[in-house]
Amino acid sequence: MAFLMQIMTTALPIPSSVETLAETPASASLPTTVSGPGRKAHISREDIIRAALTLLGPHRSVSSLSLREIAREAGIAPNSFYRQFRDVDELAVALIELAGESLRRIIGQARLRAVSGRSVVRGSVEAFMDQLQSDDKFLHILLREGSVGSDAFKQAVDRQLNFFEEELQGDLIRVAQMRGTGLHEPGLTAKAITRLVFAMGTSAMDMPRDQLPALTEQLVIMVRMIMTGTQAMAEHPDLPR
Repeated sequence: MAFLMQIMTTALPIPSSVETLAETPASASLPTTVSGPGRKAHISREDIIRAALTLLGPHRSVSSLSLREIAREAGIAPNSFYRQFRDVDELAVALIELAGESLRRIIGQARLRAVSGRSVVRGSVEAFMDQLQSDDKFLHILLREGSVGSDAFKQAVDRQLNFFEEELQGDLIRVAQMRGTGLHEPGLTAKAITRLVFAMGTSAMDMPRDQLPALTEQLVIMVRMIMTGTQAMAEHPDLPR
């Protein structure tokens, strides 16, 4: 969502624990001691998350992973998995939460590079679409599990979207006050932008890459239309609803 707070504001601080998973020390998550030939001496939550990410692909969702498969990739005994996560569902929710936080960081960086109201919209949309084509699997997790995952996973994704919407709503209000522009139903405006971007992103995951530039242009225009519309409705309350 997050994608969205970026539409017109300055960056919010991102928790250092998710700046990059690779930079998190293993000791930070109470590593488990594991014994056995060919198995790691210590295992942490981050090690298991990395193993799960390795197994995921463009057409492989978190819900399709098995505990034994993850344990084998992490180099641990299956029972050792339970010392860090109750089950695979808890691991999946952790991945979804990391995905949401990762997207905040990426789009926040794009927002900082923007120099004008117009470039903030374009820069944020382009950063989102670039991330969709990158090797980073976090965004794919967020999009795919929100559409094909279990009810628990969809609820976890929805929580992330709500989090993005709340932040965007606050930022839209502050920017409107600063610029003296109107803002009709800021909560609905934030929700419209958030849900639009994620719906388009879900559709774009399986599109040929040569079609993505045209989709990006369409998405930029759509977001600008939402912003223009909410301002016009606020400034002209007599407009038909």
